[in-house]
Amino acid sequence: MGWAEVAPILNERSLDFISHSEAQTRRLGARLGELLQGGDVICLVGELGAGKTCLVQGIGQGLGIEGPITSPSFTLINEYRQARLPFYHIDLYRIGEAKEALSLGLEEYFSGQGVCVVEWADRAPDALPAEHLWIELRHLEETKRSLLMKAVGQRYERLLQEFKRRAFGI
Repeated sequence: MGWAEVAPILNERSLDFISHSEAQTRRLGARLGELLQGGDVICLVGELGAGKTCLVQGIGQGLGIEGPITSPSFTLINEYRQARLPFYHIDLYRIGEAKEALSLGLEEYFSGQGVCVVEWADRAPDALPAEHLWIELRHLEETKRSLLMKAVGQRYERLLQEFKRRAFGI
């Protein structure tokens, strides 16, 4: 395997890399979770099976959640309060339009002291806060996933820089 196949591609506001297993995706999520602060919003996009929930499970571990984390596809929002910060796992898969997402009271979650991770964030972009960390996941092979992280706003640029340092030493 050559360097070009594993080296992350990055600039000030983005990071593009490949995870080679579910365990690695969870570990990367845990590293990110350790860095999150109250009020942070992480937006996840990608097809079914791209690894969004796996990444969320890692983020939850990084926040200190010990129990199982499952996708809230039918409840839309799962709340976990046994972590170092309240953790809100939001799934917009079943949302038809931004109005429907706003009727869930997302603004209260986004402006609170918890961490919000939104799966299928591209289904209601108008409902999202202006600043966030956007993560696109793509299925490459049975165990390989491509992750593209984009920081939108100064807080998320700093978060991404610290994540790069801790996860990749760059």
